[in-house]
Formats: sequence, C-alpha cells, structure tokens
Amino acid sequence: MLRLFASDLHLRPERPDLCGAFLQFLQQTAPGADELYLLGDIFEAWIGDDAPMPGLDEVYAALPALAASGTRLYFQHGNRDFLVGQAFMERIGAQLLPGEQVIDHPRGPVLLMHGDQLCTDDVEYQAFRAQVRDPEWQRQFLAQSLEQRMAIARQLRDASKARGMEKTADIMDVNPQAVKAAMQQAGVELLIHGHTHRPAIHPDQIGAGVGTRIVLGDWDARGWYLRLDDAGFELIDFPID
Repeated sequence: MLRLFASDLHLRPERPDLCGAFLQFLQQTAPGADELYLLGDIFEAWIGDDAPMPGLDEVYAALPALAASGTRLYFQHGNRDFLVGQAFMERIGAQLLPGEQVIDHPRGPVLLMHGDQLCTDDVEYQAFRAQVRDPEWQRQFLAQSLEQRMAIARQLRDASKARGMEKTADIMDVNPQAVKAAMQQAGVELLIHGHTHRPAIHPDQIGAGVGTRIVLGDWDARGWYLRLDDAGFELIDFPID
C-alpha cells in the first residue's frame, strides 16, 4: 500500500505559486497512491465551510477528482484550519480524522497528528488552542456573519504573530516528553506530524533505538511530502517555482 502525507501548505490567494504546486502534486504525484493524508494547516485560514478561500477553485476540483480516481483522502485539523467541517469534507471527497489517529502498517502502527498539541512548553498557545477547539466557542464563532468572522480571524492572527515574535524557538518546538508520552499511549514506534516547519527524521524518541518521529515540512520555497509504503518511508522535497 502506498500512502502520501503532507501538511503546512498554508494555501492562500497571495501565494498562487503554492496553489499551483499543490495542484500539480494532486494531478501528477498523488494519482496511483492508495491514500493521501493532509495533516493540517493546508489552508492559511478557514472561517467556515460557507466561506471557502478564494483563488483555489482548481484545487477544490482536483481533490474530489483524485478521490474519484481511487485515492482515499483524509484530513486532520491544524492550528490554522481547525474550522474545516463536514460540508467541505463531503465537497472534496475526504474523511475528517480526529486530532490523533493511529493507522496500521506492516512494520507496526503509526500515529498521525498535526503536532501543535506536542508543543506543551508554549503554555500560552495551549490555552488558546483549548479555547478555539471548544465546540461551544466554535458554535458561537460560526453563528456570526462572515464580516464578523473575518474581523475576529484577523485579530487572532495578528495576536498570534505578536506572541510568536516574543518566544524562543525551543518553546515553539515539540516537548520531548510529550512526544514520548503520546507514542507510548498510542502504542506506536512511528509518529508523523507537521506544524513546526522543521522537516526531519528523529530517531530514539522513546528510548535508545526505539521510536521514530517524522516531521513534515512547510511549503514555501520548497514543497514537502512523505511517501510511505510497505517497505519503508521517504521524506521528499521539491522546488516551488
């Protein structure tokens, strides 16, 4: 079985190069894969399924076309697109996964997540995450007009950027103990996540010689995806023109 994984594309109208690169990925790289997993922050922002981001019509068409060709699509929320809902999943032919998902693999189960929940040293962010992931907060937010939602989203984004400028890189990275605990609780020796924009393959995450953590890269000057088949994995990057 061939599975592909990507995250942190941060698609937005201001970056048509990213949208074009993802469209090319969907039309040329992903066909033939059994499954494609999109592990969050595919979109730079999402304020409701009734307000899909403009400028992405070709991407919105390519996703269900890929699903119709036989590739199963899966989506996990990120910290930017946590309001993607079931209506959009049905539109693109994808299945929405919980924040932590274990999948089977011949070499052992694999844990999938966006990765922001592992950044436990950033206490301020974790409090914000708990707030916006609360179903009642989301219900109240989505009940407001598009104009009100856009204004709130801008405020949240500006505040997030301001907070980020004051934090060290270590605080915004994953906590090793949180990684170990998540892997042990899920009963896995392989974890795949994004969020940190630090693509790498980390061994020894549970102990000496035990536990591998694969970090997907963010799409900017280069795009990233993970290829996983029954034989093993490969973290692949490519230039974005």
